[in-house]
Amino acid sequence: MKDFKDKILFVTGGASGAGFGQAKVFSEAGCKVVIADIRQDHLDEAMAYFRAKNAPAHAIKLDITDRAAYAAAADEVEQVFGSPPQILFNTAGVNTFGPPEASTYEDYDWVMGVCLGGVINGMVTFVPRMIKAGKGGYIATTASMGGFWGGPSTAPYSAAKAAVINLMESYRLSLGKYGIGVSVLCPASINSNIHNATETRPKHLENTGYLVDERAISTLAFIYASGMDPVDLGKWLKKGIEEEQLYVIPYPEEKDSLEKHFKVIVDSVLPVEADPEGTKRRLDCWKALGEMAMEEAKKDPTKLVGPGFGRPKPDLDWVKPPEMRPMPPQGE
Repeated sequence: MKDFKDKILFVTGGASGAGFGQAKVFSEAGCKVVIADIRQDHLDEAMAYFRAKNAPAHAIKLDITDRAAYAAAADEVEQVFGSPPQILFNTAGVNTFGPPEASTYEDYDWVMGVCLGGVINGMVTFVPRMIKAGKGGYIATTASMGGFWGGPSTAPYSAAKAAVINLMESYRLSLGKYGIGVSVLCPASINSNIHNATETRPKHLENTGYLVDERAISTLAFIYASGMDPVDLGKWLKKGIEEEQLYVIPYPEEKDSLEKHFKVIVDSVLPVEADPEGTKRRLDCWKALGEMAMEEAKKDPTKLVGPGFGRPKPDLDWVKPPEMRPMPPQGE
């Protein structure tokens, strides 16, 4: 996607930090911006910015873990701008840090509920609407470098971000046939106020095994102050979307760590010689599935060949069949 003029953008966490930076950048590029955020004071401040710029923008107070509220927010976007968004940014996130062995159920429920559950809610709410609108579009989700590996103090956060990265890969493989692109942004550090995230932690999830005191918050604030400016990060995201990158990682200092990490994974794969019979059996299975599909299609040359599993229910007539291709001409 290279033309952003008059595109409707919905961005979660859009009133501060990375989300606000993205909203600014894409507003300047011509988008009509909808900022969703859980904090009303941040929404008010953000809207004052857009009003001063005379830029089309709309604010929605939203807890992204609330599915009914999410559906209502989607309805509101259509009421205000006349269409579902063509661009969706799942950016809102929270974090809290402590040893994995000290984690409580509530630590997992809060962090994963926002960082993973909130993204799932965004996708399930908006993807069908975007497809049915037939205008194509783009989805970018903010994950984290922490999603590529675990950490001694980031278990819920890293687990959530790892799942988000995997989730976006799945949607990327599926949504291209609708003209919808997908990227996943993986920051290392952002100059934001996420160190204050615990202020939004719900009362019923306040039981934690982590020590969140003034020292912890001030240390995080010091770390994040050295992070990338949210507007600069938004500009890198825009470039990544224009180039249709799956991964957007504008942190050169992380390259060596990624190479070392994935080398360990690749080097753990056994060579074919270690299990030749098993390897052949598994490959033959997939070959046989393909041949079975081809034989089925021969009964009707107009039929499309595809997998026998992973299909949508027939009443979901807006979903295109996965990985379908025309039956080759007879004799080939």
